[in-house]
Amino acid sequence: MKIIGITGGIGSGKTLVCQVFSSLGVPVFNSDIEAKNLMNNSNDLIHNIISLFGEKAYKSNKLNRAYISQIIFNDKEKLNALNILVHPVVRQSFNIWNQRHENKPYVLNEAALLIESGAHNVLDAIIYVKAPEKIRIRRVMIRDNCNETDVRDRIRNQWSDDQKIKHCKWIINNDNSDMLLPQILDIHKEIISG
Repeated sequence: MKIIGITGGIGSGKTLVCQVFSSLGVPVFNSDIEAKNLMNNSNDLIHNIISLFGEKAYKSNKLNRAYISQIIFNDKEKLNALNILVHPVVRQSFNIWNQRHENKPYVLNEAALLIESGAHNVLDAIIYVKAPEKIRIRRVMIRDNCNETDVRDRIRNQWSDDQKIKHCKWIINNDNSDMLLPQILDIHKEIISG
């Protein structure tokens, strides 16, 4: 079984692309959703996050995302410290999930920080979902009900397309000019036959 990573900048359309792969019968592990789940349910991780950010890190027994976001988007050291806490726990969760899908030709591991976290080093290949920044900003503003400055701050905390693409085998253009389905089907056939 192959383990294929899928990543892209915020608002690039990773989730939509993963939904299409899922409809083709490909198991998809969403690392970002699992990270949120673990930050709210893993006692060890909760303890470590409180140690890093203080008691305000949790509100009504749930991660205080607004409080944490305010800190990490302005303090790279805190962001890195949080990633060091969360990524190994998510990786362990993925390994357990992956064992349940060993009979499949391949699985997808979706993560925004797949390359930055170093997780790409244990994958067979990576798919990169790409969209122009202007489109990505508009998508995120609509999705998250936020302003352009907030989105640009989040983009600034991610690696650029050029930094990520050099690690990727396939590029999916999600810019509203290329049709998604043929691109996805071509990659799916190549992975299955390879």
